[in-house]
Amino acid sequence: MTTPRSVVLERLAYTLTAPVLAVAPNIYPDSPVNQVVQLAGAAGIGGIVLAAKSDASGAGRKILRWSPLVLAAAIDVTAKNTTGWGPWWLDGLLAAGWAAAGYLVMPFSRHTRRHHRPALAAPAPQPAPAEVLEPSPAQPDDGADQLTRDARVLWEQAGMPGRTRIVKATRHPGQRHDMTILLRASETGRPITGLSEAAVAAPFGVHSGDVHLAEVAIQPGRQGGPGWMEARITPDASQRRRTKPTAQERWTDRVGGSKGGAPGSELVHRTRDDERAVTFYRAKMTDSTETPRIDLRKVCRGLGLPEDDSCVFVLIDGNEFLISAFDEPPLSQIFPATRELLTPDAKGMYVCGYTITGQPVKNMVFQHDKDAARHGLILGVSRSGKTQYFAIDMAAQSLAGQVVWLSTVRKDEKTTVLGRYIDRQGSNALWMARSLRAAQALCEIRAEMPWPHDGQPHDYKPGDPRCPYQQLNVFADEFMTAAQDAQFGESIQADGDDLTVTGLKYGIGFNPAGQSPFAHNGFSTEMKDNLRQNSRPTIFNMGSPSATRKAAEGTMENPYDVPTIPARYARTEGSAIERAMRGEADPENGVSTGGVAVIVLDNGRAVLMRSLYADFDTDLSTLFPDEVNRLTDHEIAELEKRGLWFDWNEPVRPGEFWPEPDEDDDGEGRSRRRSGGKGDGGPSSKSDGSRPEQKVTSARQALEAIKNLTDA
Repeated sequence: MTTPRSVVLERLAYTLTAPVLAVAPNIYPDSPVNQVVQLAGAAGIGGIVLAAKSDASGAGRKILRWSPLVLAAAIDVTAKNTTGWGPWWLDGLLAAGWAAAGYLVMPFSRHTRRHHRPALAAPAPQPAPAEVLEPSPAQPDDGADQLTRDARVLWEQAGMPGRTRIVKATRHPGQRHDMTILLRASETGRPITGLSEAAVAAPFGVHSGDVHLAEVAIQPGRQGGPGWMEARITPDASQRRRTKPTAQERWTDRVGGSKGGAPGSELVHRTRDDERAVTFYRAKMTDSTETPRIDLRKVCRGLGLPEDDSCVFVLIDGNEFLISAFDEPPLSQIFPATRELLTPDAKGMYVCGYTITGQPVKNMVFQHDKDAARHGLILGVSRSGKTQYFAIDMAAQSLAGQVVWLSTVRKDEKTTVLGRYIDRQGSNALWMARSLRAAQALCEIRAEMPWPHDGQPHDYKPGDPRCPYQQLNVFADEFMTAAQDAQFGESIQADGDDLTVTGLKYGIGFNPAGQSPFAHNGFSTEMKDNLRQNSRPTIFNMGSPSATRKAAEGTMENPYDVPTIPARYARTEGSAIERAMRGEADPENGVSTGGVAVIVLDNGRAVLMRSLYADFDTDLSTLFPDEVNRLTDHEIAELEKRGLWFDWNEPVRPGEFWPEPDEDDDGEGRSRRRSGGKGDGGPSSKSDGSRPEQKVTSARQALEAIKNLTDA
């Protein structure tokens, strides 16, 4: 129905009331109907008067609202006062006009409310034309797939974070929620700024840690650079990564991070060798210019490995490094020495031990590249494996046809056994002083020895068959203790310094051994530098890992990473906390680290190895040549001329190291010691009995000088 119901009812009332207004006054003049109509007209007149006098707005609408009643009363009075129906049926015409006016001009019901529209005046409702919306900047009409369109809706609802828009969204294979969205700045030529992981995560309802932002490389057909960015949203992959990470993911999250054991590194590959029961983790620095900084214990915790120095090792090579995790301590294995391993090759190299990875480690018996002999430096505390290393080193030198002398401060079983297979061996400070003095004199002798091919003296050339003498290797065990000896310490230290400087060109190598490589313990800076440059220093256990590292760094040009040698190899069993709560003792399953050493190679890199084992309880003749190598007759004769070749176990000869006692101060004799004196015709002896100036280099020597001066 198009006409309102109120209008229909009002028109019906006008139609029914019009006949009553025309008939009732003429047929029933005194009818109560006439009185009602007149009273209604009077009420209408009152309403009109009140509306006209009122100052409120809407007076016209109120007058119009009361006008039908007033007009009806006027028609009723007129019809009552006219004769019959009046001229020309005036009563009927007035009633019909009143009804027509109410039917056509009205309905007056529209004036009951402000802003009410007449029903007929309202246009017929027409379907509104479809609103043509301009394309949204977040959803350009580019034929994108449904995933991209859905992502764009979420992105636009979030206010287009970072003033960017989504170019494309790509679902990750096999994942329900993981995807990668390609973003670009809304304004062309503007870089993307202020976009964070949290801003990307919020529209998609994921954790900010599951979002990774990355730059977009320039590709053919697509731009890149600062105005583009790629966001990887990976809630499913992150959940799996937290529960079941791969080796690469575990390394990235727990080892290569800024707080990991090897910050800035990435895993190259993980390899398992079941035959050797070892797992290798090869890694490198993401920035090839950086040097690895490795905290081995943090690496073990990150990889879920036992924090055990005896089973986990690190090897650094430039910007790469290798973590070796063994099931059992690899260096607890014994590698027996054999003549095949100890026989030097043409370059003077022989196998002295094996690394943790099973690689052979080589030492030299001469310096092939320098055409010279080589020195040696062996450090370690008692029972660390120094004498065992002496055996294999001397065997290799003997197999190369070289002459070996060995001196120690005190006699022991192993050095005595070695004395059977080498030229000379002694066990006190006096013997060491005599051997160094004789070696120093040999430098002068060999400097004048003619070579048979041209009759002229030449410098030592290892491996040259024309050389008239063999290389001499002087070993001095416990050199630190001997250099501090009250009587012969000065001579030992002075001759040792001189031998390290001048001995190489004459085919004489000096091999001191002790427990410290520092100057205050007998190793002068000059001696240490010459030993370091012309040998491969070998450092056994120095009593603690820090002492071992300090000793190794003292023999290296630069403080490279030095492997750790623990006191014993012991696998970690169970939890120390649980044992403490139960009151149980720690397991005693340690294995000695004797024979394990750090050897400093030519490039300054320190390598952990286990030296070959020479069993002193068996016959060592299988390692040494059948005949002992000796000095030439010419060399021995020249030493005898100088009074330096005899049984060095004899007591000190008069005037051998210091002048004869002179009688003074009421006939009381006093010896005047002289460091490095070569009595009995020694090359450095002096004919006068004057007191030489002594060089004080230690507290013991200073005390001795004070005693001589104060007659203590």
